[in-house]
Amino acid sequence: MDGGGRLARSQRSPRQRSDLMDAVIGAAVALRARLRPRSPPAKSRGRARDEQPGRLIALVERLPRRAGLAATLLLLAASTGLGIVKGGHLEKFLATVSDTRNALANSAGFRITSVAINGRKQLTQDEVLAVGGVNGHSSLLFLDAASVRERLRASPWIADATVLKLYPGHLRIDIVERKAFALWQRDGHLSVISDDGAVLEAYVSKPFLTLPLVVGKGAETHARDFLALLSRYPQVSSVTKAAIFVGERRWNLRLSDGIDIRLPENDVGHALATLSALDREDHLFAKDIVAVDLRLPDRLVVQLSDDAARAREDALKKKEPKKKVGDA
Repeated sequence: MDGGGRLARSQRSPRQRSDLMDAVIGAAVALRARLRPRSPPAKSRGRARDEQPGRLIALVERLPRRAGLAATLLLLAASTGLGIVKGGHLEKFLATVSDTRNALANSAGFRITSVAINGRKQLTQDEVLAVGGVNGHSSLLFLDAASVRERLRASPWIADATVLKLYPGHLRIDIVERKAFALWQRDGHLSVISDDGAVLEAYVSKPFLTLPLVVGKGAETHARDFLALLSRYPQVSSVTKAAIFVGERRWNLRLSDGIDIRLPENDVGHALATLSALDREDHLFAKDIVAVDLRLPDRLVVQLSDDAARAREDALKKKEPKKKVGDA
């Protein structure tokens, strides 16, 4: 500091200050050049591209000796698989693989030697096994119990199934069969149905000809409740040939002698009770009639046959008194 308490001026000469400034600028330029990413010259880049194929070859040469063989086998396997799929032989190929696998398992002691099937009545043992996909080539080791169960449940005759594998060679299958409940006719086609409406057979064989007949759209799902109600009135059910579901709302009955019974939509039980009492007391079904209409709650309408209607008209005419001469 000088005598006045002020900072003293620098004693450096102008030349020294210039040399110091040049040194600072040079250091900044050098630092900037170091921080900037370097790009190889054009010739160097060209040499790098030329060296890449050589590096690739060197990399391949450093692979294990058997890697080439493995890659070749993998390529052949992929080509074979593509040919199988494109040629439509996939299912046959998978079946061959499955048979080979099962044959190896059977030779190792996992052959299915005994089968127990419980709960069957309509289906035979061979039919159950065929539905489940179990055959003489199947091995217990590779048998998929869940898949067998799903295939069994897909059958219309089987409501539920359980599959149990007991090693080394016993298979147990428990099934719950549906029962043939009625015949269902729609659009002229007749089939066998269960009580839940499932179609069991799309045709009717001799053992099912005695089943009750229901007709019409929706009749298959409503038949169980209606036929249960009808069975309470044996005076009517014993002579019923078919139950016809009309408009998916109500039922008509066709009796064995051709009489049509038109039932109401509601309070069907009361209508059946009335009909049963009329036949029991007045022998209604033995009369010469073609239809009985019970749809009106306060009356019953009986339709006579043509012959009965003419006979009734003739009888009424005979009962009319003859007019005297001079009567107005």
